Amino acid sequence: MPRKLLKFLILFDNTSLLYFPGQFLSGRVLLQLQHETPVLSLHFNVMGEGVVQVRSARQERTYDKENYIDFRMRLLGDSDHEPSILSPGIHSFPFKLGLPLGLPSTFLGRYGWIQYFCKAALREPSGLIHKNHQVFIVMNPIDLNMEPSILSQPFKCDIEHKLGVACVGGGAVKCRVILDRGGYVPGESISVSALVSNGSNVTIKSTKASLTETIEYMARGKVVQTEKRDLVTITRGKIRAGGVDEWQNETLYVPPLPPTNLKGCHIIRIQYDVFFIVEPKSLEKQIKLQLPITLATYPFRNSSGDISNTWPESILKPETHYPSTLPIFRPWLHEKNENN
Repeated sequence: MPRKLLKFLILFDNTSLLYFPGQFLSGRVLLQLQHETPVLSLHFNVMGEGVVQVRSARQERTYDKENYIDFRMRLLGDSDHEPSILSPGIHSFPFKLGLPLGLPSTFLGRYGWIQYFCKAALREPSGLIHKNHQVFIVMNPIDLNMEPSILSQPFKCDIEHKLGVACVGGGAVKCRVILDRGGYVPGESISVSALVSNGSNVTIKSTKASLTETIEYMARGKVVQTEKRDLVTITRGKIRAGGVDEWQNETLYVPPLPPTNLKGCHIIRIQYDVFFIVEPKSLEKQIKLQLPITLATYPFRNSSGDISNTWPESILKPETHYPSTLPIFRPWLHEKNENN
């Protein structure tokens, strides 16, 4: 039988595929036919979902899901009983809908994700159904100017920790760490200053500052898995007993990352911290200071008084934030539906 359907595409007007909650999602479903073709219907579906999927060592599955969008429309056909006859050539079926406010940002992690996609299904009288998918990206912006003002101020943390044995000259390590502020956007740098005073008789092997991402995956209200990774790290050398080391405006570059706390999502949480770690040379435990920070999408207004928000160039490029492809076919989801 000759091939009748030459092309079946979902095309968005916004070729970057990046959208914000409240914007219009518009485009067209394009068909190219080789011959005159009877068609019962052309259905179009816009979906957004958050999924957490964790498998244990025994292959037991913990699963939870949230739905953010499920919008369906019929682009062709009044009923499933009266076919429409499409002529050879190209046919275009436009669509347009407003995305709801409050959608969480697209996210892809090891144990869960938030994704948005469109599905089109073309049904022929013979029962044959042609299907296609197209992913798009949602970013829910967070404006640092709308967050608590304390995020624009220097962030300080102090600690005093005893090392060694007191009766043989043990003493305390004093550490003060200062970040230039508590809120950032990708493309900016975190300025780290610190003063480490080693009043103990134990040599400090190294000190380091790390920008860390922690992702918590939740199912039925409980944390079922955690991902934690160091994104950027600066390390300095030893501090001898009685010595002092001073950090002056060392910088941690903030790479392209999703914002803190995926607003609108209740099953995946993201937190960013700067950890300052003092590593003693002996068997003494690490001294660790944790400074939580907020990652947003709109930076603070500049000091010149310009009230317009300016994004770092990287934020305007969706490919630097999220994968260009996200999971569409997931066997375990289909298995779940079949079992139900």
